[in-house]
Amino acid sequence: MRKNNLIIMAGILTMACALLCPMKVRADEYGYSYLYDYWGDVKACPDTYTVQNVFTSAEMGLEIPLKNPQGLFNYQDNLYLCDSGNNRIIELNMQGERPEVLRIITSFKGESGEEQLLNPTDIAISNEGNIFIADQGNGRVLKLNSELEYIMEFTKPDDNTLDPSLVFQPTKLVIDSAERVYCIAVGINKGLIKYENDGTFSGFIGATPASYDFADYVWKKLATQEQRAKMVSFVPTEYDNIYIDYEGFIYACTGAVKADDLRKNEGEAVRKLNLMGSNILVQNGEYRAAGDLYFGKGGGYEGPSYFTDITVFDNDIYVCLDRNRGRIFAYDDQGRMVFAFGGNGNMDGYFRRPAAIEHIGRKLYVVDSLDCSITAFAPTEFGSLIYEATEEFTKGNYDKSLAAWEQVMALNGNYDLAYLGIGRALLRQENYKEAMEYFELIYDDDNYSKAYKQYRKQWVEENIVAVVIVILAIFLLPLGIGRFRSIKQEIDRAEVFELNGKE
Repeated sequence: MRKNNLIIMAGILTMACALLCPMKVRADEYGYSYLYDYWGDVKACPDTYTVQNVFTSAEMGLEIPLKNPQGLFNYQDNLYLCDSGNNRIIELNMQGERPEVLRIITSFKGESGEEQLLNPTDIAISNEGNIFIADQGNGRVLKLNSELEYIMEFTKPDDNTLDPSLVFQPTKLVIDSAERVYCIAVGINKGLIKYENDGTFSGFIGATPASYDFADYVWKKLATQEQRAKMVSFVPTEYDNIYIDYEGFIYACTGAVKADDLRKNEGEAVRKLNLMGSNILVQNGEYRAAGDLYFGKGGGYEGPSYFTDITVFDNDIYVCLDRNRGRIFAYDDQGRMVFAFGGNGNMDGYFRRPAAIEHIGRKLYVVDSLDCSITAFAPTEFGSLIYEATEEFTKGNYDKSLAAWEQVMALNGNYDLAYLGIGRALLRQENYKEAMEYFELIYDDDNYSKAYKQYRKQWVEENIVAVVIVILAIFLLPLGIGRFRSIKQEIDRAEVFELNGKE
């Protein structure tokens, strides 16, 4: 009896605590697809992508199973998979129902004969068809022609600031239209390593700002040289992956962002670098492009999202892969979240250790290095409408963009970007008053102010005659009244004078 009473009391206390101390719903306790609203609450969202297929070694027809695959690259609608554990790169044709293996690259024709790849972790192919490989195990970036013949290699940068004992281990790379190489290497946190197309090392670009605690900074200034030597140095963060878009801008992502910075809506999990290495990523969303807003411990995972790879569509929507919780986050060119989905697990659409992401058209492909598989995602009707609305607006087809956003809103009334898209389309169509209504619904002060400014100007132009009449009336009416009174007074005086004269 006493035991039952204790159980009842415990239940009452639990319910009371739940009522008095409500907790926000975390994304990992929610559904497969979700979004954050203006207030930072998790909202339901129809799936933007659906799993089309999961390709394992057997489905690819590989005699030797995949082992720790790490990199993925799209060239002319073929995928190049870096099967790092097997020291090879697999070229796959993705046009059919199953991937077709076109070529398996394990070696190349070197200057002194056949040479083997050793732990290749990334690959890129130029417009001329030259192949660049991060041959990590051999400490170099290779440049081969399409026939796998050696052209040149890029080795450890000749820089006095680097530790002489540091072993050069390139992990990720991109190339621009001039075949300049930008790469990431283990233990080098000065930014991206840049090589000219002739192999010359030309410096580091895009180093992340060094983060530090102000109290530690002051203490380090006051400490002795011996004390400073024992303290942790304030150094930039290493990048995890990079991607170069169709305009030549480099998107770089890193998962080494402090949780405290993210809680303050600070930190740079994604950067967009121009030729000078400056970050020009626009962050106009309510929250920074850094993954989940809420994070804690659960299911063996803790801490914030860890962006391990990134890919960018031609409509400027960039998609980030979260290695920590196996999720995929997409943001538009203004830094607003477009969609989020995924999770950790063994089911289709979930991951155990996601390592790389790439796209062909609107399809997404994700490599799982632990499951040794490639998951193919195809956009749903909802996702296709989002892309259509975004792209039509960029082309200047505001009527089509408006129609597409209205369909998006019909499928999901909680989708803030639909209200924003409709408002922006109405703004371009000069329907300023209607645009203000949509911006007001999602608390978009900036766009509301733009629409209000134009609406005020339009209203004045349409009512300029009435405005002028009212203004003139305001100024002339008092003058007229004053003049009338003065005339009336003169008349009254004249009448009084005339009456006095007669008497």
